[in-house]
Amino acid sequence: MSKLWGGRFTKKTDQLVEEYTASILFDKELAEEDIQGSLAHVTMLGKCGILPADDVEKIKDGLLKVQNVIRRGEMEFSISDEDIHMNIEKALIDEVGPVGGKLHTGRSRNDQVATDMHLWLRKRVVEFVGLLNKVQEALIGQAKANLDTIVPGYTHLQRAQPILFAHHLMAYVSMFQRDIERLQDSYKRVNVLPLGAGALAGTTFPIDRHFVAEQLGFDGVYENSLDAVSDRDFILEFLSNAATIMMHLSRLSEEFVLWSSTEFRFIELDDAFCTGSSIMPQKKNPDVAELVRGKTGRVYGNLFGLLTVLKSLPLAYNKDMQEDKEGMFDTVRTLQGALQLFAPMISTMKVNKDRMRQAVNQDFSNATDIADYLVNKGMPFRQAHEVIGKTVLYCIQNQKYLLDLKLDEFHQFSKQFDRDIYDVLQPESVVNARNVYGGTAAAQVSQAIERAEAVLAGSSAWFEEYFTKSR
Repeated sequence: MSKLWGGRFTKKTDQLVEEYTASILFDKELAEEDIQGSLAHVTMLGKCGILPADDVEKIKDGLLKVQNVIRRGEMEFSISDEDIHMNIEKALIDEVGPVGGKLHTGRSRNDQVATDMHLWLRKRVVEFVGLLNKVQEALIGQAKANLDTIVPGYTHLQRAQPILFAHHLMAYVSMFQRDIERLQDSYKRVNVLPLGAGALAGTTFPIDRHFVAEQLGFDGVYENSLDAVSDRDFILEFLSNAATIMMHLSRLSEEFVLWSSTEFRFIELDDAFCTGSSIMPQKKNPDVAELVRGKTGRVYGNLFGLLTVLKSLPLAYNKDMQEDKEGMFDTVRTLQGALQLFAPMISTMKVNKDRMRQAVNQDFSNATDIADYLVNKGMPFRQAHEVIGKTVLYCIQNQKYLLDLKLDEFHQFSKQFDRDIYDVLQPESVVNARNVYGGTAAAQVSQAIERAEAVLAGSSAWFEEYFTKSR
């Protein structure tokens, strides 16, 4: 059969051109959405009296048969039919005859492909909210189990101040909550219908775009036909959100790599999420964390790739925009894999509380509290800062830690030190002294967990509601 658009052409498309321009090898991913959109479109054509009822029923029956063939994996996709839209229309015509050619009345592949991607991407947006909820649940579970676990906090990867390990984990809960909120907010821009815009200017047929939107569960339709077929902002926004999620996962991955090293020994990742060495039998490598860290780059690349494609395109549709799909599909697969692995990897990791406590006892991360101690006795902070700096230098020169010093040694630097300094310097005291909203004190972290669980419940409810709507 000749090309469905071949009427004005006098010679066949060059084979190399067909292979280069065809998108069916990747856009067959949109098969379900393409049929979903076509069923809504042809139903509307019948409602508006554009097609007779018998034709509408034949086309709908044929589309459902083609859908079943695709679901059984029996569809033979053809490069000569270019894309998923033409492959399905060709299969429909083979199934029901020339009446199948009426399906494309009042639409273009330009508004059709945009509709397919809106349908496809809104499912992924909702799915990722659910997957992020699972990661949050795992982090909160570990936080609740480690409300008494003190670990060095770092700035510049140098020991800074002691914190609860639970507090550290809850920081990532907050990061992923922002990711969830960005996805939820983006849903309203994904859930807009382009169908009915035609190639760029609308259609001469008396279609009902709002009826189609209602059938497909869209909240509204594009106001401008040119914008409808040329807009890929919703994909860019998703790719940007995905890049931010991967950045957060990459930061946590780096912590897992460090914490599981022999030098730290703060955690041990479950064997199910590690691999060994082909030559060194003692090795246990955190490959999942490392690979997530590495794959972050490809997600960034997909975002910048599409930004570059779109940066100088005139309105409306251009073939360049075929490049919007592969990066989107790749980002979804990459992010799915990472999030699906992270929740169980977090839940099953073992926390070495004794090692963390040992690390806290062998550093100067409680030094700030001595400065605060002197400030509370009336010394200006800058003077207290200098006093403690000299005290720490003395400890380093004498291979001691602050808790090792006798009171007379403290008195070398200030007579304002008293025996209560030893209570102030205890790691538990240092942690619980930061009893401010958002601080690391156990009481504050417990409250933070409660708040996070309440937010998580709301997010899970959103997922359940919109999961059904997006299908």
